[in-house]
Amino acid sequence: MVLLRSSIFALVLVGLVNAALVKRQAITPLSSSQMASFAPFTHFASTAYCNSSTSINWSCGSNCEANPDFQPMASGGDGDGTQFWYVGFSPSQNTVVVAHQGTATSKLLPILIDIDLILEPLDSPLFPGVPSSVKVHDGFALEQASTAPKILFYVQQTLSVHGTSSVTVVGHSLGAALSLLDGLYLRFHLNATVNVQVIGYGMPRVGNEAFADWVDAHLGGQVTHINNRRDPVPILPPRLLGFHHASGEVHITDSGTWESCPGQDNPSVECTVGDVPSIFNSKESDHSGPYGSISMDC
Repeated sequence: MVLLRSSIFALVLVGLVNAALVKRQAITPLSSSQMASFAPFTHFASTAYCNSSTSINWSCGSNCEANPDFQPMASGGDGDGTQFWYVGFSPSQNTVVVAHQGTATSKLLPILIDIDLILEPLDSPLFPGVPSSVKVHDGFALEQASTAPKILFYVQQTLSVHGTSSVTVVGHSLGAALSLLDGLYLRFHLNATVNVQVIGYGMPRVGNEAFADWVDAHLGGQVTHINNRRDPVPILPPRLLGFHHASGEVHITDSGTWESCPGQDNPSVECTVGDVPSIFNSKESDHSGPYGSISMDC
């Protein structure tokens, strides 16, 4: 009888825990204030995206000039073999900003659809303790590795100069993929007291499920990847090739609602995987936005 009661209690407890998990995992719309809080970072991502043919230019249009208090620290890349990037400080957000340039959809889609996509292990010196099961898109990893030490140097310098303990890594498209890798890299090489968050727009899948789990373990709650309507890029590379998104999706629906989609590759029709089951259901022009009222167009 005691054993029976214990078993019943255990089942009830499991049921309550599962019910609580289901409740916590509900898809919820962002409030107007939550949506507005992303605007400065959308502008930062656009600044990197709009510098697609010249070195970083802080007068490249309204999006680039939307954060007037921003203080650039360093920039690099050539827009060809290496995407442009920049590091600086935002007093109004009290954070160091790291941004990576994106690329035109027409250039990115062939890379993401190519059947020769290769998943490779991460570089262990860059990512200490990375499990052998963690694998990422080879091209993304090589690109991020080529700029990582220099970006780390300027991030550390900017943190010291401005006395902040926050770093926000942003990017759109290919820049979002690089930002996710950079955010994870910085988490391992900065003091544990520094908060590192990643905000990506139109982010493709970067690695396999083990990578997604590793991101969640080390940057849980600090990653947001915002997908606009029927953008094809977030559903690529395809899951059938072993690619998988980390948690943190926010999906902008056709109605303009920003839905917070918990978990990895949430299949709900309110989220990208359910709403855009294949590239045949996608709309390439959605890749540039608008993200709220802000487009990545220059």
